[in-house]
This record gives sequence, structure tokens and C-alpha cells, in this order.
Amino acid sequence: MKRLFAIITAAVVFCTIADAKGEKNVSYNENGEIIKTGINLGPLPVVAFDADRGFQYGALLNIYNFGDGSLYPNPKSWWYIEASAYTGGTWNLYLNYDKRDIWDNTRLSICTNYSNEAALDFYGFNGYQSIYTYAQPDFFKTHPDEFTFDDSKKGQKAQTKFDNGAGKAPNGFYRYSRQSFRAKADLTGEIAKNFYWEAGYTFYWINHKEFTPKGYAPADGSLYQLYKDWGILNDTGENQFVSAIKAGLMYDTRNVQNNPTKGIWAEAHAIVAPKWLGSSMDSYKISATFRQYVPLGTDKLVFAYRLAYQGFLGNDTPWYLMPFYSNMGYTRDYDAIGGYRTTRGLMLDRVQGLHTGFYNIELRYRFVDFQLFNQNIAFALSGFTDGAHVFKGYDLTNKNEAALAISAPHKNELYKKYVDTSRKDGLHATAGAGLRFIMNQNFIVAFEYARCFNKQDGKGAFYINTGFLF
Repeated sequence: MKRLFAIITAAVVFCTIADAKGEKNVSYNENGEIIKTGINLGPLPVVAFDADRGFQYGALLNIYNFGDGSLYPNPKSWWYIEASAYTGGTWNLYLNYDKRDIWDNTRLSICTNYSNEAALDFYGFNGYQSIYTYAQPDFFKTHPDEFTFDDSKKGQKAQTKFDNGAGKAPNGFYRYSRQSFRAKADLTGEIAKNFYWEAGYTFYWINHKEFTPKGYAPADGSLYQLYKDWGILNDTGENQFVSAIKAGLMYDTRNVQNNPTKGIWAEAHAIVAPKWLGSSMDSYKISATFRQYVPLGTDKLVFAYRLAYQGFLGNDTPWYLMPFYSNMGYTRDYDAIGGYRTTRGLMLDRVQGLHTGFYNIELRYRFVDFQLFNQNIAFALSGFTDGAHVFKGYDLTNKNEAALAISAPHKNELYKKYVDTSRKDGLHATAGAGLRFIMNQNFIVAFEYARCFNKQDGKGAFYINTGFLF
């Protein structure tokens, strides 16, 4: 609660200071909210928690330009700048820009991000076809000068030290390292009322390699290395490039961009990343997302849901693209299916395949609204259920089985231990609840807890983050 109070206080104070030289004459809209005008600054410390990455710390700056207030609560333009790190070994730099009328009713959205993820989750492909071993006594091959224990308790001391505390297996086996730079520039233009075209360009640089934990080694190596040994990962080197052009259509009747209480927001896109455009490997993808917000008698109580689908065309899709879920417009691409931005409670990267989908069903209740220091403040509760599924899997064939039978036969046995293609993927479902602090319908701090229904997907997960999922 102290952290919650500190974040909320900082938000109100910073925005109040930023407004001090601005609005002399305060106006109100039909909902009794203060209409914000001009430039509103929101510099804040980043204090968050993600069950998959640990505690987050850093700083961010939101710059909202509301102009004459005619579009409030939607800003006319917006800058977002962030530098932050997680205790789990990840650090990020973000620079985003969004302007509604760059020219002739055309909107420009730019998102850039550099991430260095020293210990990123890797649970294999095709959901439940990849066996997640969450409790195994002989998971560690420890250094003798660091751990001493008898065979009857083998691994328990190491398990206690290196378990990440979320009920997951030791970090080393289900981890790899990834650096990435991602940039996208999208244009959105109006075709008719509430109906839009979208087009853009995306560039990725991705560098992935083995994660080496300190002080211990997983007994079986790592799942990432085993996937390479089995010939499942189809890239030819560590550095990969993606250069893609995108086009799509959008239908949007939301009443508010960042805190909608009614309307539909639906999109469908095609993304083409051929070698001749600079990509390391050809890839072709289609995606579709449908979101709806239904007020239940009042805009304080809203039923909201999202249905999302992504499919890669062809069987030679680069494996390193499957974790990313592409968006167009002002929303940056998601890192994975699983975790805070897609399926809360589900372990990050647990669901990967050629054709995947996820859903979010949520009941939102804004139980209090008031003005404080010239800011519109609200608090909201939510209850939700999320889920994900692999509709078409990636090829998990052990392509090196014959060679390994001679050079490393135990790795063929490990293949049987961690891969079961006779199984079909099922629904990876979770449920949870949350609390949100909302200021001026744009700055939103979320506190949420979710729990999986299947131990193969993890246990409970708690998040402190910003915004609504959708």
C-alpha cells in the first residue's frame, strides 16, 4: 500500500505542477470532468512488478498535448519515454510518439524499443506438447564447492536458492538470453465514419543466445539448447533481422481511447517480411483482434472482452518471431502470449505456435470519481478470466535423432521427456482480479493478481503495471 500511495501521490503532484501555468479558466464536460487543455507532463518513477521478470524500477515521461480540449479525454498528440530495468535481468528503453492529424485526417504512430533480456522464459512450442516440469528433485548439477548435501536430499538446497519463488522450475533450464531492437511506424486514415485503413513498416533486430546461470548448472542443460540439438530451431545464427510491410483495416467506435466504456474496436492485418526487403528469413502473418465494451446500465460498470488471433503462413516460419504478437497504431507489439499484456497469470512465452489465439473477459467497476488538485481521479475494480490456445503447432520433429543416437543418445531420451507430439494443446486458462487508479482517463496504474487452472502453466502471478490490457 505504501508503494501504491507513493505512485498515486507522485502522479497527482507532477501533473498538478505541469498544469500550474496552464488552465486559468476551468471548463467541464457533460460527465462533470475537468476538460484538460494544452501540454500536460507526467514524469514519474517506474515502480512495478511482473511475476515473469521481477520488480521493475526506472523513470518515465508522458507528454500529452490536449490542444484546445476539443478531443478530451483523447490527446491530440502524445510522447512516451521510458528507461527501466527488472531485477530478473531485463532492461528496456522506449520512445513512442503518436499524433492524430499528421496530415489530412491521417494519424501517425511510432514505437521504438530496445530490450536486453538476460534471462527470458523459454518453455518450448505448441503449448502442452512441450512438457513443463515444475517439480523435479534432480534438476541441478551444482558446483561441489558451493553445495554439499546427501543423495537423499539431492538438489533441495539448490532448489531453495535458485527457485524464482513463483513455483516455477529452476531458472536455468527454462531460460535463454535475447537482445532486441524494434521499431515501427504506422499510418491510420479514415475511409468512412468509424472505418479506417492502416499501413506501416516494422523493423526488428534480434540476437538470441544461451543463458548461463551463475553458481549452478541445470542437470539437462537448457531447453533452448536441447531444441537446437534436436534441430527444431530453424535459424542459422544468433543475429536475425525482420523487415516487414503491413496493411489492414480497423473499425473503431470507442468513446474514449485509453479508458473506453462503450463501443467496438476491431482490426485485421496482413504482415509481409520477405528476404528481398531485408529479412533474414521469409515470414508471412495474418492477425485479427475484436474488442467490445458494453456498459451495464451505467458507464461505471462495463463488460469488456477481447478475442485475438495470429497465424503464420507456411511451415518455415522463423521460430524467433512466434513470441511476438503484432499490433498496429499507438500500441507497441507484445513480447509474448502470456504475462501482463496478453494472458494474465499464464507464464510468459508458454503458448507459442504457428496459429495461436487468446481471449480476455473482464468486468470493470469504477466505484469512485472525484477531482483533486485540478485532476480527474477515479478508482476501479475488475474481475477477469483470460485464456490462450495453439490452433496449429510448430514442427517439433527431432530432426537429428539418428546423429544423436551415435554422439549423444541421452538427448534422444530427453526429447521423449520434454516433448510429446501425441498430445493436443488445450485451453490455457486463468482467472483473477485487479484494482486501478485512473487520472484524466489516460494515466492508469494497475494492480492485478491472476491464477492458472493448470500447473503446467504456472501458479499465481501478481502485476503492478500501467493501463488497461485493451
